[in-house]
Formats: sequence, C-alpha cells, structure tokens
Amino acid sequence: MDIESTSKVKAINLTDKEVFTKIWTSPRMVFRYINDNKYDKYVNILLFFAGISRAFDRASLKDMGDRTSLLVILGVCIVLGGLLGWISYYIYAALLSWTGKWLNGKGDTSSILRMLAYALTPAIIALIFLIPQIGVYGNEMFKAEGDISSAGLVSNIFVYGSLFLEFVLGIWTIIFCVTAISEVQKFSIGKSILNILLPILVFAVPILIIVLLFNIM
Repeated sequence: MDIESTSKVKAINLTDKEVFTKIWTSPRMVFRYINDNKYDKYVNILLFFAGISRAFDRASLKDMGDRTSLLVILGVCIVLGGLLGWISYYIYAALLSWTGKWLNGKGDTSSILRMLAYALTPAIIALIFLIPQIGVYGNEMFKAEGDISSAGLVSNIFVYGSLFLEFVLGIWTIIFCVTAISEVQKFSIGKSILNILLPILVFAVPILIIVLLFNIM
C-alpha cells in the first residue's frame, strides 16, 4: 500500500456501529483504525464476554456435564469465565508482545489486548447460538456421551444449524486474530500466525513434555 492510500485509511473516522459492521468486510481497515486511535471503548465488556465464551468451550471439552449440574456450569462459566477470561487474555497478550519482539514486533501488551478484544467479536456472537442448544438439550451439551439427537426434527435442524454457524464464527475469529496481530505488530500474515503460535510452542509444549516424563517415570 502506498503512502497516499495509507493516509486515506488513517483519516477514516468510524462510528461505534461502523466498527462492528465494517469489521466483517474490511477487517484490516477497522483494526488499523482501532490501533491508531487506541479505540478502547468496548474492550472490557468484549473481554468479559469472550471469557464466558471460552469458559463454555472448555466446559464442553472437559465434559463437565458428566459430574456437574447445568446450573453450576452456567454459574461457573458466566461468573468465573467472565472474570478470569480477562486475566487469561491479558497474559496471552503479554506473551504475544514478548515473543513478538523476537520477530521485531511493534505492539505492547495493552495495544495487543485491545486488538484481541475486537478480534474475538465472532466468538462472542457465537454465545447467541449456544442459548438454543442449552434450551433444547440442557446438560447433555456438556456430557461426553450426551444425547443431542433425541429432540424433534425441527429442533435438531435448528441446533445443528447453530453448531455449524458457531464453526463458521470460529473460523472468522481466527482470521480476525491473525489480521489484528498483523496490524498491531506490523507483521506479514505469515509472521502474524507464527507470533500467535509462539506462546504455545514456548510454554505449552515444554510443560506437556514435563508432564509426559513424570507419567513415564
């Protein structure tokens, strides 16, 4: 992009509504606007709901329904997920900033956290589609062998349709995160993907190796 076109992008002034609508069609432009203007208006609430979304994903992956009531799962995911989610994303942003410096990244922790908050918008929207799933199947959604096919045809179509939309929104979340990190760190798409993976490679893999060694011994 030449200097003239870059200046035109930076001169764009987006409204709150445009930030959340144009992000779907012009994510690079919106993330540049967010980064250049330090657009923090909805960061806290977005991180709170992103934490809830992540907590429900973990509850499903860990089959919490096998040992916990639906009411407890809802309470834990909404309250603790929302509060602790902010902390976990802050830590991840700090790790992205730290490992990003190995690649000559420009973003600090606060700027990366801001970008992540808006990049997680699709994952937050996915919460809407979780509501009918829980309404139809209840605690079965969080069990290892939960029965999610015994409802009527219409209910099954509706729920499986919402599951597909959740999957699509998950893809959009990845695209947004890669684009956001690329913009804030001033990386190419390839380096942005590497930056996103580096914290996992640097910390998660060694921990996994240690755990496996202890299990073997």
